[in-house]
Amino acid sequence: MSGTPHYLLLPLLLLSSLTISLAHPQPSSSPAIVVEGMVYCQSCARAGSWSLTDSKNISTAKVGVACKDSKNHRIRYYKSFQTNHNGYFYAELKGLDVSAKDNALHACTVHLLSSADPRCNVPTNVNYGIYGAPLHDEQKRLYGKYYEAVIYAAGPFAFRPKVCVPEVYS
Repeated sequence: MSGTPHYLLLPLLLLSSLTISLAHPQPSSSPAIVVEGMVYCQSCARAGSWSLTDSKNISTAKVGVACKDSKNHRIRYYKSFQTNHNGYFYAELKGLDVSAKDNALHACTVHLLSSADPRCNVPTNVNYGIYGAPLHDEQKRLYGKYYEAVIYAAGPFAFRPKVCVPEVYS
């Protein structure tokens, strides 16, 4: 580099350090915040209750996560997430800045948004799926070489069929 002009050295050094940091990411200073849960189709036999006995999972259902600040209770974070083919959602709250005073456990709620199943798309308030379910700390942590996450749970939630055929007793 003896022939390289001095004004080019700094950009070259910055570029090489950026390349090294991208190749070997450092763990973030604060762990990622994740919410997980399940969404089901409630059995017609259990409609009107909070029972999920005989329920079936719903794939591609959507839930929303809303987080408020502790000072003026305004929503400062909102994002929707979709369930997988087993009715499970894993919602990493990317971009949520959580302080010790205003942590996700107390600031965030999860609620039902929509069901892709036309036969089962009426939201229920099972586990506060309509009003907004609080998060539960089940002491789950995920640790990796370059990743750490605190995992909270919410729900399980349920939609119900719009029309339930009454059972006929003989």
